[in-house]
Amino acid sequence: MKVTGTELFVKALKEEGVTTLFGYPGGCVLDIFDELYKQNDIDIILPRHEQALIHAADGYARSTGNVGVCLVTSGPGATNLVTGIATANYDSVPLVCFTGQVQTYLIGNDAFQEVDIIGITRSICKYGVTVRRREDLGRIIKEAFFIASTGKPGPVVVDLPKDIMLELGSDSYPKEASIRSYKPNQNVHTGQIKKALEMIINSEKPVFLAGGGVTISRANKEFTKLAEITKVPVVTTIMGKGAIDTSHPLYIGNIGMHGSYAANQVINECDLLFSIGTRFNDRVTGMLEKFAPNAKIVHIDIDSASISKNVVVDIPIVADAKQAIKKMLEELSFLKDSRDSKFSAAGNRTSWLKQISEWKQDHPLRMADDKGLTPQKIINKINELFRTPIIVTDVGQNQMWTTQFLEMKEGTQLLTSGGLGTMGYGFPAAIGAKLGNMDKTVICISGDGGIQMNIQEMATAVAQELPLILCIFNNSCLGMVRQSQKLFYGKRYSSICLRSTKNCNKNCGGANKKCPVYSPDFIKLAKSYGAYGIRVENEKDIEPALLQAAKNTLAPTVIEFIIDSEELVLPMVQGGKPLNYMILDC
Repeated sequence: MKVTGTELFVKALKEEGVTTLFGYPGGCVLDIFDELYKQNDIDIILPRHEQALIHAADGYARSTGNVGVCLVTSGPGATNLVTGIATANYDSVPLVCFTGQVQTYLIGNDAFQEVDIIGITRSICKYGVTVRRREDLGRIIKEAFFIASTGKPGPVVVDLPKDIMLELGSDSYPKEASIRSYKPNQNVHTGQIKKALEMIINSEKPVFLAGGGVTISRANKEFTKLAEITKVPVVTTIMGKGAIDTSHPLYIGNIGMHGSYAANQVINECDLLFSIGTRFNDRVTGMLEKFAPNAKIVHIDIDSASISKNVVVDIPIVADAKQAIKKMLEELSFLKDSRDSKFSAAGNRTSWLKQISEWKQDHPLRMADDKGLTPQKIINKINELFRTPIIVTDVGQNQMWTTQFLEMKEGTQLLTSGGLGTMGYGFPAAIGAKLGNMDKTVICISGDGGIQMNIQEMATAVAQELPLILCIFNNSCLGMVRQSQKLFYGKRYSSICLRSTKNCNKNCGGANKKCPVYSPDFIKLAKSYGAYGIRVENEKDIEPALLQAAKNTLAPTVIEFIIDSEELVLPMVQGGKPLNYMILDC
């Protein structure tokens, strides 16, 4: 049977189990949207900007484990996806991004709204392709979903010329993808696993470093069991937080630029660093030459290119985190059953665990209690009131405070832009997460700077009747930049004040009573969209505001928390310095 490309496109989405599509129409995709209009199985979500659209698809994918799917038109529609594609690529998020394209005979002629989106995104996506022949359409779509969701997940870009989508062709859609040049690793090297376990058994000061790969592979339960059996303490990257319950006695904290004192000290003192699913980026390692100076390093990662790329390792293991951990548990079970004498020696690390406990007690992760309304008090109250929420952050101080103080237990999820650090990510990603998890509480934590990058998505949230809770930490400035200027640039606060007008003194030290009124008024803005708005200026009002927001079930609630601009994220390691170079107070 002959069908148009648009008909096959819709069939393909249904075959792939797509129930939610984030789309924005335009000239080159009008035929596709017309075909989508004729069906009722796929919900079409219309955000207000394409960048927000792809962040929403990203949040949907991270929170559900499904592939996020988006559809935009050619030209500016496609280029507006670029930041979201890079965001998903850094954080290994499975997306399939369909972009419209001008007719094939116009490609290269500088036609209206023509861009080479595959050329533009080649370095920031897992795979990109323009469909040049109608007979290849079904195969390419099938391959796109397969590539996006297997191996190391990532975004795939499929460019759809308008004439290809109108051309008649076969209605068949492949049952499976078979790509000669792409064979994701499905095996775990048993010999390397045994060597790694031998190192754990023989080490006196081992530590597990869990990265985003553990949470992406949904290996939290298996990883916790591994830590408990081996009695090895755990540190995490920001993306790996939640790999083990944060209240677990073996959990120490995040490492890196804003890691806890104890966690960073563990890296400095350990004799074995057993890392799973992390790239060892600069925010994690600090000065590479001084990173884990006394340690042998084991590195498990699904991406062979990530191993020994930044940190040279002693035992490389290319494997999916969950598969590798399961294999380790099997080997440990064998050792235990055989009552291997070497295994019985493992876990005899009382002095190491005691030292870690002393570091945590001497330098706890906390903000001053006498400062009134602080981010820690807000996040502590969220921990107390909401059992297993999905927490989505924007980027900046709000993100770092959340990753420091958020308690994560089974069922809690944290979504954040880690690798690219994309301001404007939080709110639209929270919309996507809520659409994929209507039965769960979704809370977005953002700064007053980041929220204004995609604030227009309040219209989307209202239109979809999403009872999101949006917490805005308003300190009247770009807080993370201001913090760096305070600590390292002699308090020269350049271009960070969000109250500033043309008549202000550019040498102003920060918000004060003489400052212009903050614009916009977030509460009035929320209400203008049809959302709820609450402003909180005192500690005593935190709980009532959150409880009221939880009762609002048909629209989002904005809670604006007025935060002192002098609040800092501490500890802090200056970029390029070793992890033991921590600023603990200021």
